[in-house]
Amino acid sequence: MTPAASDQTTDQIPAQQQQPPGLTDEMRPRPDHGEQSYRGDGRLTGKRALITGGDSGIGRAVAIAFAREGADVAINYLEEEEVDAAETASWVERAGRRAVRLPGDLTEVNTCRQLVDDAVSALGGLDILVNNAGFHLTKGDSGTLEGLDPETVERVVKTNVWATLWLCQAALPHLGEGSAIINTSSIQAYEPSGSLLDYAATKSAINSITVNLAQQLGAKGIRVNAVAPGPIWTPLQPATRSADEVEGFGADSPLGRPGQPAEVAPAFVFLAAESTASYVSGSILGVTGGKATF
Repeated sequence: MTPAASDQTTDQIPAQQQQPPGLTDEMRPRPDHGEQSYRGDGRLTGKRALITGGDSGIGRAVAIAFAREGADVAINYLEEEEVDAAETASWVERAGRRAVRLPGDLTEVNTCRQLVDDAVSALGGLDILVNNAGFHLTKGDSGTLEGLDPETVERVVKTNVWATLWLCQAALPHLGEGSAIINTSSIQAYEPSGSLLDYAATKSAINSITVNLAQQLGAKGIRVNAVAPGPIWTPLQPATRSADEVEGFGADSPLGRPGQPAEVAPAFVFLAAESTASYVSGSILGVTGGKATF
């Protein structure tokens, strides 16, 4: 656990709200992405990674960790998140690695395909794909059966499920022996909240996709796994929840607090590195503060 994360308590998170997609600088308190705490030891030296949703939150923490482990990193994000993306890129560059910024809306299949092409061109190849971008909305009754609307559900499904499929498909010709695909699942796949009907369903789908692709791609030497975070303090929370929901966020975890992005990133490093996870594929690794992922 990082020092900043160990000091985090739920009563430090006041009621607050942003408009999607949300920005880091507007959060109170500011999340810990491992900027001051993560220390790498070369486990990803020479690797080239594409991280979606890489501008902030878990994506930023993973980008920092990968860079400090020796990987060059391309990050995808929405154009509205350019400020966050620039900061993430600066941390990657400070680690002495190449940072490539690739904005684009992953709800469009052609954007997914172009994103992979651009990442491969900029990095000179691709070894690791992290499908981290995600979206949900719980303000009001938007995540309940009565409150579902087609536009929001379409965005949730396209961002969380479709993009995962199309990015994996586009990346496959560039991946080979020793490559890794890591998807971001959620505790919602195991303990779905009543107000996250559509989102929880997409995370269950991601688990299924992960296991299925592990079976399909194992013969190629490509490992496919997922990380299932619990309540993690990222811009997605104040951007997609009501202010009342944000207050005390994470208090229902057995550890009694939300997790920090810096506490999730090591799971991605573990799964990406051949030195630690060469025989790990088709697994869902929970980082949930004690919530069960089975």
